Formats: sequence, structure tokens, C-alpha cells
Amino acid sequence: MTTRKMIINADDFGLCEGVNRAVYEAHTRGVLTSTTIMANMPAVDEAIAIARKTPSLGMGVHLNATEGRPLSSGGVLVGEDGEFKYSAYTLAMKSLVDKKVLKALEIELAAQIESIIDKGIVPTHLDSHKHFHCFGPIYRIVCSLAERFGIRAIRWPWEPATVGYGDWPRVGGFGDKMRAMLLRYLTLNCQKIDSRFIKNDIFFGVLHTGRIDDKFWAEIGKTQFEGVAEVMTHPGYPNGLTHTRLVKEREAELKWLCDAGTKKILGEAGIELVHYGNIDGK
Repeated sequence: MTTRKMIINADDFGLCEGVNRAVYEAHTRGVLTSTTIMANMPAVDEAIAIARKTPSLGMGVHLNATEGRPLSSGGVLVGEDGEFKYSAYTLAMKSLVDKKVLKALEIELAAQIESIIDKGIVPTHLDSHKHFHCFGPIYRIVCSLAERFGIRAIRWPWEPATVGYGDWPRVGGFGDKMRAMLLRYLTLNCQKIDSRFIKNDIFFGVLHTGRIDDKFWAEIGKTQFEGVAEVMTHPGYPNGLTHTRLVKEREAELKWLCDAGTKKILGEAGIELVHYGNIDGK
């Protein structure tokens, strides 16, 4: 019998009260199995409290070097206001040529992981805000940190190009498809660099970020895959949301994560819902 497992992850846990509440609801009332926490965001302590009372929810770390203030000094990563100053793209480009950026990044990402562990959470996996961990030099750092802290999995956001065509719901324009194509290239390079921490076989949610709705779930139910899939989602309420392009979209994603029809679709497709900590049935 073909094994079909699915991790449904909510990014940005700890960003604000509205996201925290939505993540809790999407897990306790819906199909969400996993989330990743932003260690340097204002609502992180509230998120930790939710995690402690919800042990069935897989809990990873959403590494972040582009939003808010660092947990370390930040070094060359921060501006005069004390906040991260680089976009994900600029950070990636600088990581190719600037060893000071890589060193500061290693210190900060280690501080974020250690902060979550010190709060009593055993991370199931690592991923990153805007997927910046997929750039080669940064990916090497993240792999070394996963090894250092005993974390078994790192998100591998390889989404097949076919997700942008056929019966899939309409996606964004040319720019969105180009970014998805770049990410596919980067993920294949990550696989060549170090595949030890890659635990999923396929990924969904890149082209449909902010568009995880009933039509998306219907197509997921019809999609043939083997092994482990991850679906990236962003549920949330608007309470406290700033510095994000996703606001109303988060409530829509939450609605369909909690809808009984979504659970029915996945059940009828024979998909087992898991998180990175229990992929092996543990």
C-alpha cells in the first residue's frame, strides 16, 4: 500500500496574538498538524504557552533575519534602529560574498533556536521566513545548527511546476511564477549540498501563499504523491498584524483549515496527517 503522509504547517507562530489564536484553532478544530515559531517576535511567550498546553501540535522554529529585532547583537545584519535591515533577497546575495554576514547570521539563528529550546520546546524541524534558508551558504549554516541542536528535519520547499497549471486554482502573475521557479532551483541545490535533514518528498503552498482555500484542498485531494508532503499555510486574525502582505488572506486560510469538508477530502484521499516529529509513527 502506498504511504501518503501530510504535514500541514502554519508559519509565523508568535508573530502576534491574532496569528497565535488562529494557529491554536486550526489545530484543535481543524487539520493543522504543525507550526513554526518566530523566536524574536512580540507574541512569542504567548505562543510558547499555547505550545505547552498543546503537545499534539508539532513545533518547529521559523528562523528569521528580516523582520524585527535580533536576539543577538545582530552585528552587520541590523540598521541604526536596531532592527534587521536586509530583505531576504539582499541577505542571500550578501551571504555569497560577505563572511561577516554569514558569521552574524550563524550567531543570530543559533540564538533563536536556543531561545526556543530554553523555553522548554523540543523543535521538530527548522524552516525560515521567506525561505531564505534555501540559499546555499545559509543552508549550510542551518544544517550545521540542526546537527548542533539535535533537530532532525529542515523544510525542503520543492513544489512541482505543475502546481501552477492544469486544474490547480489560479495563482499570481509572472513574478510569482518566477520566484517559485527560483525556489525550485535552490531546493534542488540544497538536496545536493546536504540531504540528511530533508524528510519530505514534495511541498505545496509556494504558489498559493494566501490562497489556501476550498479549491486548493480539493486539488490536493486529487493529487497523486508518495511519501511525505508538507503544506505551508498562514492562518491568522488581524489582531496585531503589521509588516505583512497577508492580512485578510489569513482569515480565509483559517476558515478552510477548520472546515469539515477539508478533513473529509484528506480522509477520502487516504492521507495520514502527521508532523515532523512523528513522521516515523513515533
